[in-house]
Amino acid sequence: MGWWRIGTDSLAGSRFVISPLAEAVAALKTLHTATAAHPGERAWLAGHLPAYRARLAAEPLDALLVRAAFGPTWNADFLTPTPLGEGEQSFEEELSAVRDTEPGAVVPQLEVAVGGPVPEPLRSARDLPRRMAGVLTWVWRESVLPDWPRRRRVLEADVVARTARLGRAGWAAALDELRPGATRWLGDGRLQVNPRAYPPRWVDGGRLLFVPVTPSTGWVSWEGTERYAIVYPCSGTLADTAGPAVPEALGALLGGARAGVLVRLDTPKSTSQLVALTGQGLGSVGRHLKVLLEAGLVRRRRAGRSVLYDWTEAGAVLVRAQEGPRPGARRDGGPGGAP
Repeated sequence: MGWWRIGTDSLAGSRFVISPLAEAVAALKTLHTATAAHPGERAWLAGHLPAYRARLAAEPLDALLVRAAFGPTWNADFLTPTPLGEGEQSFEEELSAVRDTEPGAVVPQLEVAVGGPVPEPLRSARDLPRRMAGVLTWVWRESVLPDWPRRRRVLEADVVARTARLGRAGWAAALDELRPGATRWLGDGRLQVNPRAYPPRWVDGGRLLFVPVTPSTGWVSWEGTERYAIVYPCSGTLADTAGPAVPEALGALLGGARAGVLVRLDTPKSTSQLVALTGQGLGSVGRHLKVLLEAGLVRRRRAGRSVLYDWTEAGAVLVRAQEGPRPGARRDGGPGGAP
């Protein structure tokens, strides 16, 4: 497994960063693999994959470049520059790190990504950074920017929720949940960052950044010994726009829209996150939360400058009772049931 030993100062000074470029790279990777983790991504792919494939068909060298840059176990470094972590930059500002890459450095990075030689057209090309910047600009403009306000709300809500989780349960719990199966706090200052057999790295004195993206993908990157980043798929993504199924009886009791808010509060979420996930207006979500608070079904907690909502015990009982027993569960306290 690949792991980093993180110094106390780096861990204490770490921060969450929203990166428009990381969002575009994650979208490009999803288009490249043409695989979706949930219905929301399938719908997004259906809407954008044909145009993306047509774009690459018109530029065969770009298609070769993207295929090489997303290697089987590693991404070419120039494709995933580490954010500065000093205030959010625009997509265009971040893209300059890709576009201004020294052309001679690209082919060696591609060879690392693919684990061997790259096709001759790529070895001979002298404009690969500009070409990759052009592909990313197309992906950003055509498939991310139209929905960026909503994506940004989801990303911001994820940061708020994870910051609250960090305050409640500490670093081990917060880091274990970043990329389940990939990240894991090992103790003694060691953080597993992926399941690959890569040499360990020492993060001591450099800035450690956590970067959420809405597509179901992630990676790690670093810039010398100055900055290190873990890009991870955020919770409550643009994922399944239908959301969890609202039990019919619960919808009849509370109304479909209000029940739709309640069932999403199994984990703490902010008002902006609920707006993004439900598609309801801010005023409507606020009214539903007020009623649910007064009914004792949800609770409200402050995390920094944001407010998070989740189920009370009564709310959890109500939702789970309406969902019915889980497959294989018993109600009689016999074998497999509670004592």
